[in-house]
Amino acid sequence: MDKALAYTEQHFDRFVDELKDFLRIPSVSTDSRHAGDVRKTAEWLAAHLKVLGLSKVDIMETPGHPIVYAEQMVDANAPTILVYGHYDVQPPDPLELWDSDPFDPQVRDGNLYARGSCDDKGQLFMHVKAAESFFKTGGAPPLNVKYIFEGEEEIGSKNLPAFLEQQKQLLDADVAVVSDTALFGSGVPSITYGLRGLAYVEVTLQGPAIDLHSGVYGGAIENPINALARMISDLHDDDHRITVDGFYDSVIGLTPEERATFASLPFDGEEWVREVGAPHSKTEKGYTALEGTTARPTLDCNGIWSGFTGEGAKTVLPAKATAKISCRLVPGQTPQEITDKLEAHFHKHAPDTMKLTFTDLHGGHGALVPTDSTAMKAASDAMEGVYGEKPYMVRCGGSIPIVADFKRILGQDTVLMGFGLDSDAIHSPNEKFGLDRFRAGIDSIIRFMSLYAKTN
Repeated sequence: MDKALAYTEQHFDRFVDELKDFLRIPSVSTDSRHAGDVRKTAEWLAAHLKVLGLSKVDIMETPGHPIVYAEQMVDANAPTILVYGHYDVQPPDPLELWDSDPFDPQVRDGNLYARGSCDDKGQLFMHVKAAESFFKTGGAPPLNVKYIFEGEEEIGSKNLPAFLEQQKQLLDADVAVVSDTALFGSGVPSITYGLRGLAYVEVTLQGPAIDLHSGVYGGAIENPINALARMISDLHDDDHRITVDGFYDSVIGLTPEERATFASLPFDGEEWVREVGAPHSKTEKGYTALEGTTARPTLDCNGIWSGFTGEGAKTVLPAKATAKISCRLVPGQTPQEITDKLEAHFHKHAPDTMKLTFTDLHGGHGALVPTDSTAMKAASDAMEGVYGEKPYMVRCGGSIPIVADFKRILGQDTVLMGFGLDSDAIHSPNEKFGLDRFRAGIDSIIRFMSLYAKTN
């Protein structure tokens, strides 16, 4: 372990340069124009893993973007970990809000700015560099390690569950390890034990067959923008509770012990609001902002469009209006249950002057993982060795559906060792990753692999 840590110290600047090369490839999975770039990224990653000396590296095809698989088996009696990450990234739009080109990585004030720097190329690369540090100093990592890096996480990992089903024997391991979450705060180590699920839908109201002159038809033909805006505004009541019938029926609430843990975390709500530039927070009545963002279900309109939005004026009554809506789900809720309830709600409240089209785009299950396992203890001790204090056990507001799939399909619990920050703007302009956290992540992974290797 000490030799691997020293190697990272000596070669860290090169690690950063190689990460920049990785980030320069625009692997935007949701945009078909970048399909070639997504494949190029998989090929770059596979080539990099081969150079490190792993015994097996493959690009494995799916009906969509490919999966990069690699492994190093050192001892049949040693524990085996399955490391997961994703090399695809979110679209960079709106480009005009970036301070530098999203695919031309720049270091400013100790942060590496680029699309994917934190989510998830930078965090994925921590595992690659930890492996290199072992290969170059001891011949191999101290335990069996398998890597699965996908290119479709940002579009719902739709082909990954089937891949897991088909490759159960290949992917057999004692525990999965994922670095795609955040620390609780800068310099505050934490390990995530809870994730929210997701239900994502699209709703369209179609009024007239074509756009109409608002002077000629306004007042007698109902405007789809007005109707959809009204429907969206009615999705929450004055207590910021969601009004969809049965939305909370399956929610597993927080225990008193969990609420006490939330209260003990070093969280400054006022500073948190200032960081995002909002005047005030708005939370479901009876819950704190921290509980609301990590352990309660939500419903948000993610996008809405209709009519004329160009320069100047055009007096048009639009033919249709569309919105994208997502719900973050908590344990007990399932994507299909909530999607069905959303569809029933929108059909019930759609005006008879319009036709409603409801589309289920994708979803994912939330997860709770045990905090007292051998692997979690090794992860905790590893992070304590880097940060000098024991990490908090926290819930995360985001969704990583693969965690539930690992448990359901492979029977594996997951250790979530993430080193991002909520302020890293991972789906926004000027995404960044602190180089100090990139280094801390590599060191923590090296320590975790060494400690977990001793558990068998």
